Amino acid sequence: MLNALEVFTTVVVGVMVGVEFSVAFVMNPIFNGLSDDSNQQARSHGGRMLGAVMPFWYIGSLVLAAVWAITGWGHRGTGLVVTAAALLIVSVVMSLLLLVPINNRGKTWTPETRPADWKEQMKRWDRYHYVRVAIIIGAFALLAAALV
Repeated sequence: MLNALEVFTTVVVGVMVGVEFSVAFVMNPIFNGLSDDSNQQARSHGGRMLGAVMPFWYIGSLVLAAVWAITGWGHRGTGLVVTAAALLIVSVVMSLLLLVPINNRGKTWTPETRPADWKEQMKRWDRYHYVRVAIIIGAFALLAAALV
């Protein structure tokens, strides 16, 4: 049972990392190459779509890591899992305090209603997102290391 939890948790976090990595290094650069209206509309749509899913994914990943740490307490690799869970906590707090407020504004914008500084706000979101991606990559690497 513990082995299944370990693998499932690692896969869930790994797929989340893949999605967030793709947003940072594939999708947003593609959007930035579009006209301002198309870029902003794509980011707004992405903010609505991923904004509806990612809270469950981040919290679910954290819960899975915590359950793994508790269930596997005393087993080899538990320290790595606890550290990964701590990094996932940082990613959730960072999301709530820094990224979600920008996303909540951005997902309502249209070409007619976006503020004059919308590009600066998106650049700020991107910078925070790069840091968050690094944090969750670290958590994923720790979980993967705890498997072996």
